[in-house]
Amino acid sequence: MRIAGIDEAGRGPVIGPLVVAGVACKKEEERLLVEMGVKDSKMLRPSVREKLRERIEQVCECRVEIVSARDIDRLREKMTMNELEEMVYGRILGELRPEVAYLDAVDVYEKRFGESVRKQSGLRETVIHSKHRGDSIFPIVSAASIIAKTTRDREIRKIAEELRYDLGSGYPSDPKTKRFLREWVQRNGELPPYTRQSWQTAKKLLQERGVHKTRLEDFNRRKD
Repeated sequence: MRIAGIDEAGRGPVIGPLVVAGVACKKEEERLLVEMGVKDSKMLRPSVREKLRERIEQVCECRVEIVSARDIDRLREKMTMNELEEMVYGRILGELRPEVAYLDAVDVYEKRFGESVRKQSGLRETVIHSKHRGDSIFPIVSAASIIAKTTRDREIRKIAEELRYDLGSGYPSDPKTKRFLREWVQRNGELPPYTRQSWQTAKKLLQERGVHKTRLEDFNRRKD
């Protein structure tokens, strides 16, 4: 029997992409994931996550989708974040085509999220288990969370190198991220590239700085 797990990283940050990852393997191979020590990526050190990623890729078929800040802003004009994630989860599920799928549910209602992802995937026969904290419950979802988290971490490092600034994790609560945003807006009069302009954190920062230039079309011309 073929199983798959899907999880995301980067739903809440004000800077950087959302990453959704799916992994699939034979049910009997899931024990290899347990033996290598997969768990919720948030519980692992970055160096451990990277090592586990290499081993997961040897055991599982992996799929990753990176949704840029620009695309998040564009899509949020016509859908919620939950709907956006249902769409991306569904695409990955449709590519992996497992008999059984395990999802880390982002909706308050776990079953509703699972059924929405199924609809997006076009798979009628796949059995879906959609659970909150699925990355802590199902080893196959833990593996997906590690792939998603390491991918997003790499993307954030690329952004930091391009902008030549230590911007932290990209989350609104991160002191480094808050400092970076304040200093960039103060110096340039606009939000930096790779910022989710539709986020309330970004809008509030512009208002506080008396900046009114928030045209999305300007942002869309930037490389993202």
